[in-house]
Amino acid sequence: MNKNTAFQIIKNRHVTEKARVMEQLQFNASNPCVQKCQSPKVVFIVDKKANKKEIASAVEEIYADKKIKVVSVNTVNLKPKQKRMRGRIGYTSGIKKAVVTLAAGDAIDEKV
Repeated sequence: MNKNTAFQIIKNRHVTEKARVMEQLQFNASNPCVQKCQSPKVVFIVDKKANKKEIASAVEEIYADKKIKVVSVNTVNLKPKQKRMRGRIGYTSGIKKAVVTLAAGDAIDEKV
């Protein structure tokens, strides 16, 4: 087991258009395909060595005041991409993303 604190495991939230759509699925009643999705999903950038159990416990610990219950965690390792700057080749840093599924009715943010 890793001896990191919750804030060392969870680096920050990954806020993109796709991540915001996944968070708002429970409020989208007009689309019949996503009406069944009552569990919101939140995307985080996490430590590369963290496993799913550590990520779930860290999210529950950070958001303990909102009484968040994590149902499942899916992780994605993104490889570094090659970039050119002033004719030199460099690489972006690789990251690990965690898509955390919360229990139905839970939310980190209020409805926007």
